[in-house]
Amino acid sequence: MQIAAPTTGSPIINLSVFFAFVVITLFVVYKATNRNSTTSDYYAAGSAFSGVQNGIALSGDFLSAASFLGISGAIAVHGYDGFLYSVGWLVAWLVALLLVGERLRNTGRFTVGDVMAFRMKQRPVRAAAANATLVITFFYMLAQMAGAGGLIALLLNVQSKGGQALIITGVGLVMVFYVLVGGMKGTTWVQIIKAGLLLICVTFMSVFLLGKFGFSFSAILDQASQNSPLGAELLNPGGWYGKNAMDQLDFVSLSLALVLGISSLPHVLMRFYTVPDAKEARRSVVWCSWSMFIFYLSILLVGYGATALVGSDKIVSAPGGENSAAPLLAFEIGGAMLLGIVSAVAFATILAVVAGLTLAASASFAHDVYANVIRNGKADPRSEIRVARLTALVIGLLAILGGIVTNGQNVAFLVSLALALAASANLPTILYTLFWRRFNTTGTLWSIYGGLGSGLVLIIFSPAISGSSTSIIKGVDFHWFPLTNPGLVSIPLSFLCGFLGTVLSKEPADPKKQAEMEVRSLTGIGSKA
Repeated sequence: MQIAAPTTGSPIINLSVFFAFVVITLFVVYKATNRNSTTSDYYAAGSAFSGVQNGIALSGDFLSAASFLGISGAIAVHGYDGFLYSVGWLVAWLVALLLVGERLRNTGRFTVGDVMAFRMKQRPVRAAAANATLVITFFYMLAQMAGAGGLIALLLNVQSKGGQALIITGVGLVMVFYVLVGGMKGTTWVQIIKAGLLLICVTFMSVFLLGKFGFSFSAILDQASQNSPLGAELLNPGGWYGKNAMDQLDFVSLSLALVLGISSLPHVLMRFYTVPDAKEARRSVVWCSWSMFIFYLSILLVGYGATALVGSDKIVSAPGGENSAAPLLAFEIGGAMLLGIVSAVAFATILAVVAGLTLAASASFAHDVYANVIRNGKADPRSEIRVARLTALVIGLLAILGGIVTNGQNVAFLVSLALALAASANLPTILYTLFWRRFNTTGTLWSIYGGLGSGLVLIIFSPAISGSSTSIIKGVDFHWFPLTNPGLVSIPLSFLCGFLGTVLSKEPADPKKQAEMEVRSLTGIGSKA
């Protein structure tokens, strides 16, 4: 069963609205490139953004295709369990607000590696931090590019994998251009524009839905349950993860990855360096949290509204699968024009988030590996920026290839794997570095590689890759780990590795560096050095 061509609206309108957004944002990026001559300009936009601006950009950086397309689709098809995804992502910002944001801003300059290596041996720790950043951002990029493929399939009714691959390539090239030309400043303005459009879009759709059902959320839920194979179970826990005890354990693992992973994502952590001080870093998280609250409240309405007006079966059988719920609902309530606008916003979401990911990955390699490992901290700023841009090209190519391979997967599911890796490799190391005086280089390396390695191994041999109907690789089964998300095992294991590496190592911590870091993280003194 396939959706009839009229359901996808007018390809001319869809593409026109999207190209209009691309032209506008490319102009903004070009205007923002007047000062990208220093590493501070390219990586952190000269720390010139306010907390309000950065907070909106933070929400734009995180409200990805997984949030807009994946979560709305998960709610539309699976109901209550799909909405629990968004609850985990919203609560996670408390970790960033209370534990990470302010101290990270005061301690580092451009990357996560700055914090991890502050009082450790520079070369091995920076190399480990860069490796973790590259792996995490690659997994996150897979989700965004997979979302691009599904969206294109719906918009243009492109059924062939070759045609979708061609469009994914085009999206990837535009994204790379954002990073090469605009750096952090241009990327931030794209994020701000995208976040504003996304919030306006989902709020409008939510208000329209409520008006259509007499401003009764109960009426939306009643019709949704009648239009879903799950029936009344659409509104209850267990529609997705409640089939057996292992499913419930898998959901616990997923939730742990969501709550702890967001405050560990490299492209999110980099945003704290774009503000001038810790106060603005805190304001960033507060503004971001409110933006996220409004967005996910609206997505709850959009998801159930899609079930009520479109139907779960029609969504699943559409090009793009679950990721098609929000665009199909837009066509149902506003015709081809609203579909074009919603699709353009979804495209903008993908472009902006992947641009942020590419910038984080290229900055980590250029700053941590090239400048501090290869050049021993003596790299010329221009050569460092040149390496960052070359890295962005390579990362962009890998993202395009990965998006083609994972095309059709639920993007929210793919993002959860990246969050598990971030929470395993980065969060324990950052918390130990900031709060444990005895923590040393051996503990840092054990924590990073223990979390990253265990997470990768468990993902590769999990049902996420093989052995189930929803696996990325079909027709084979080499899984032995029963959970689709490794967070329940890999996150505690990373904490344990960091602890054992520290206590078993004879290497003492550097008390002077530790004292300097403590003062700097609490007061901000020396943070601009």
